[in-house]
Amino acid sequence: MVPCPATLDVPHELVGHVVWLGYEQRRARNTRWRRLGCFQQALLALVHLRKSKTFAQLGAGFGISQATAWRYVDETLDVLAS
Repeated sequence: MVPCPATLDVPHELVGHVVWLGYEQRRARNTRWRRLGCFQQALLALVHLRKSKTFAQLGAGFGISQATAWRYVDETLDVLAS
């Protein structure tokens, strides 16, 4: 189990893979500083997918705004889809 604001029942290896994909995308785009690191952004997206939390709940749990939660989840889903 991976600790996060919601209990997440996914293998740590899956989270690690999503983190690596996000890191590579940020590096390729030369992305600036972000409120959440790659690990927390991956957790945010996986919590959204597994627990169907609203973006308001995700934002509150991760200490970001609802709009930022939506943007980070959307970005992570784009990385997974590619």
